[in-house]
Amino acid sequence: MTRKKSAPDNNTKTVTANDPEDQKGTLKKIGGSSSDAWNNVLANQAVYSLWLNNSDEETKDRQLTATVAALTGISPRDELEAMMAAQLIAAHNAAMECYRRAMLGEQTFEGRHENLNQANKLSRTYTTLLAALNKHRGKGQQKVTVEHVHVHKGGQAVVGVVETPGGGDKSKTEDQPRAKQIAHASQPPMRSPDKEREAVPIPRDD
Repeated sequence: MTRKKSAPDNNTKTVTANDPEDQKGTLKKIGGSSSDAWNNVLANQAVYSLWLNNSDEETKDRQLTATVAALTGISPRDELEAMMAAQLIAAHNAAMECYRRAMLGEQTFEGRHENLNQANKLSRTYTTLLAALNKHRGKGQQKVTVEHVHVHKGGQAVVGVVETPGGGDKSKTEDQPRAKQIAHASQPPMRSPDKEREAVPIPRDD
């Protein structure tokens, strides 16, 4: 019994990685990659998320240009940021389309409710994506550095901006050591009318 030879797979294709011709990064501002193949694919993905039905050629060209401008404005620094940028554009476009459909005069109550519901979900998705992009870029994080803080017995330490009523810069005064209160100067005791009796000291505030 002989085994039939399998027919050669004519659909097999070879993909070349790190092709010098592809690594020019001419469109890196759009897709964040040194691979222009990736940058082109990402731009097309963002463009295809647009609602272009029943649009004339001039309107389509304007929308395509606006999409590429949006990607450039977001300015992805790598492929991950580029994917989030494309999804931001897609979520925005889909949300605005749902809002538009909800406002149609002939729209039924159920249709209006469903479109607004979908728009709400898409808006939340947009917010989540934006937060993820900012987190990836390191935005929205606060860093507090405290150096050389000395707290003496009975004192308090405050970290942050201290504002005084009425405004004004009192930083110099606050930096100075606490001044000691000035005590009353000693005075000789008053003599009583009777010289044989003891002197009466003057009361003072300590």
